[in-house]
Amino acid sequence: MMQLQKTVKRFDDFTALDAVDLEIPTGTAFGLLGSNGAGKSTILRLFSGIYQPEAGQVLIDGAPVYDNVEAKQKVFFINDETIQFSGFTLTQLKNFYKQFYPAFSEEIFGKLESAIQLPMNRRISTFSKGMKRQAIVITGIACCTPYLLLDEAFDGLDPTMRIIVRRMLVDAMCERQLTVVISSHNLKEIGEMCDTAALLHHGKIIFDRQIDSMKGTVHKIQVAFADREREYTAADFPGVEILHFSRTESIYHIIAKGDEETLRAALAPHSPVVSDLIPLSLEEIFIYELEGLGYDSNVFA
Repeated sequence: MMQLQKTVKRFDDFTALDAVDLEIPTGTAFGLLGSNGAGKSTILRLFSGIYQPEAGQVLIDGAPVYDNVEAKQKVFFINDETIQFSGFTLTQLKNFYKQFYPAFSEEIFGKLESAIQLPMNRRISTFSKGMKRQAIVITGIACCTPYLLLDEAFDGLDPTMRIIVRRMLVDAMCERQLTVVISSHNLKEIGEMCDTAALLHHGKIIFDRQIDSMKGTVHKIQVAFADREREYTAADFPGVEILHFSRTESIYHIIAKGDEETLRAALAPHSPVVSDLIPLSLEEIFIYELEGLGYDSNVFA
């Protein structure tokens, strides 16, 4: 398990993380969501042992990670930039990381490299952005760490490259219960790749939930009632947690939490003549959740 316990990280007078608690169980595909500056990359660098927290703890399998070689060998961090490797060839990159990760597998590296056929003896500076990302991903997977962290893993990649990188990660997760943590501001990407996600805003975690459970418990309702003269409000539906309530002529637009049966039961006493429950995208769910909590709905803009 990876854990943050009341973790605080500051940069001069800026608080990047403010007493954050977070648990990421083994074998999870976990997404960190939020706008730029929300604290996503800071969490990954804390778990990698790059940053030391000002307060609280950062734990890998129960051990503090900062200045702890054994804990760091359990984590491979893929930054959103690969400029630090530009002078290396892929062979040199592989050999560099073999020094620090004793579980490195030449067999896994060779299998992945053969599948995508990257040039082993060309400098990485000559690679395209997608090739650079593939190079560091196959190296990270071959290090055979229990935890793989990716900062904006798919940013700037074309659709074909995204599929290739995603497939490599999924295969590694299936083969050895790899825990993957991905930071992104792209909700669609997280929804496709991860089973659990946390939303960060201004250095705090707004919520941390399983994605499937979120999709099944937040609904968009379009409804018209028999009494068209009455002006309904959210208060007319007690017991239902309503995130958004508006009206366009005779049609009410409601975003509410709850299963379909519960929501239809709440509408029934008011004799709806039309009622449609429409699935929400992950982006819509998070934006309405933020609005319900009083946060700016433009966090993903």
